[in-house]
Amino acid sequence: MSIVAISHVGLCVSDLERSLRFYCDGLGFEPGARFEVGSEFGPTLEVAGDVAVTSQFVVRDGCSIELLHYARPGVQGRPAAARNQLGFTHLCVRVDDVDAVAARLVEHGGTVLDATRYSLALGEGRSNDFVFVADPDGVRVELMKL
Repeated sequence: MSIVAISHVGLCVSDLERSLRFYCDGLGFEPGARFEVGSEFGPTLEVAGDVAVTSQFVVRDGCSIELLHYARPGVQGRPAAARNQLGFTHLCVRVDDVDAVAARLVEHGGTVLDATRYSLALGEGRSNDFVFVADPDGVRVELMKL
């Protein structure tokens, strides 16, 4: 028995259209498969009761993210803000210009977390630059220029 491939990462979102703008228009993902599922998936999703979920995949560079929008029973909680909190901490995207991509993400519903900016000087005028942006629901996306 062996693992065949990594399939995707799932993110629960509060507003599917807003998240599609951020991930597709902002980060360049393309919409993929879309599924409407109900209570029959409740046990698999570990959500009790009446369940209505839209599962919208977005794809880029072989990476798939499943955006899950719960029409019923709705969403709860907040994504981890502290990097040392257990669970999913962030998605990292390599970019050629941290500031330009951050500005584009703000236009598509993101929030730049200015305190996370860091530049590592490499000498000869070169640097590695980093900043985190929160998606519309607060999930962290790291922009990294190497």
